[in-house]
Amino acid sequence: MSNFILSCCSTADLSKEHFNKRDLHYICFHYELDGVQYNDDLGQSMPFDKFYQAMADGAETKTSQINVSEFEEYFEPFLQQGKDILHLCLSSGITGVLNSANIARDILQEKYPERKIYVVDSLGASSGYGLLMDKLADLRDEGKSIDEVYEWALENRLKLQHWFFSTDLTFYVKGGRISKTSGFVGNVLNICPLLNVDGEGKLIPRYKIRTKRKVIEAIVQQMVLHAQDGIDYSGKCYISQSACMEDARAVADLVESHFPKLSGRVEINDIGTTIGSHTGPGTVALFFWGDVRE
Repeated sequence: MSNFILSCCSTADLSKEHFNKRDLHYICFHYELDGVQYNDDLGQSMPFDKFYQAMADGAETKTSQINVSEFEEYFEPFLQQGKDILHLCLSSGITGVLNSANIARDILQEKYPERKIYVVDSLGASSGYGLLMDKLADLRDEGKSIDEVYEWALENRLKLQHWFFSTDLTFYVKGGRISKTSGFVGNVLNICPLLNVDGEGKLIPRYKIRTKRKVIEAIVQQMVLHAQDGIDYSGKCYISQSACMEDARAVADLVESHFPKLSGRVEINDIGTTIGSHTGPGTVALFFWGDVRE
C-alpha cells in the first residue's frame, strides 16, 4: 500500500464511483443556487439534471472556493495517519484556490515537519483535470514514490489537451464572458464557440463555428491535430458535458471512429456544479493527451 494519498478538488469532475475505484481523495468547492449554499459534491446533494434545469429556468448561481481552514481540516487527518499528501488544485487560471491550499500546507508543514505535503497547480479543469489524476493513480499503483509522481505531474500537466464548445451562449453573456450584443448575434446565427485551455490554465476562445454539427466535427479535428501519435493515439479520452448528453455522445462516437487504438471507450462525465455554474447547460468538453499547450 502506498504511503501517500493522491488528492484533488471536486472540480476534477469524475464520478464518485471513479474517485473511489482509483483511491483518489477530493475536497468540495461550494456553490449557491438562488441564495442557498450547497457543496459541489459530484451531484450527491443535487442531481445534475435538476441543477441544470434550475439554471435553464432562470435560477441565479454563485460559486465560492475552498478556504484555508477547510484545507487544514481536510489535510490533517491524512497527516495524523502518517500519510504524505500530493494535492492538485483546479487551474490558477480559473480560480485562486491554489493560494488557500498553499497557505494550509505551510501551516501544517510546521506542525508535521516529518511529512511531505505537495500542492500542484493542475493548470486544468473538469474531466481534463480528472484525466490527469487518473494517470497519477496509474503511476502510484506502479509503485512510484510521491516525489516521482509529483515531478511527473509538473513535467506533463501541459500535455493534457482541453477543448470545449457551447451550443448556448446565455450563461457566457450572463457571466460577462461575452457581450450581450455578441451573444445575441451568436444565438441568432447559431454560432458555437470552440475554446481551449492555454499554457497558463486559462480558457481561451479560439474559433467561431456555425451549427452544432460543424462544431462537433471541429472539436474532434483538434484531437486529430494535437493528440499524441495522431490517429494512432492509444491513451484514454474523457468528455464532460452539461445537460447535453446527446451532443457528448456524438463527439464520443466520432472520436472512437477516428482513433481505433484508443484505450477503452470514451468516458463521459458530468460537468460539475462549480464549473457548470459558469457554463450553464449545453457545453461539451473533450480531453486527451497531446501536444504541450502553449
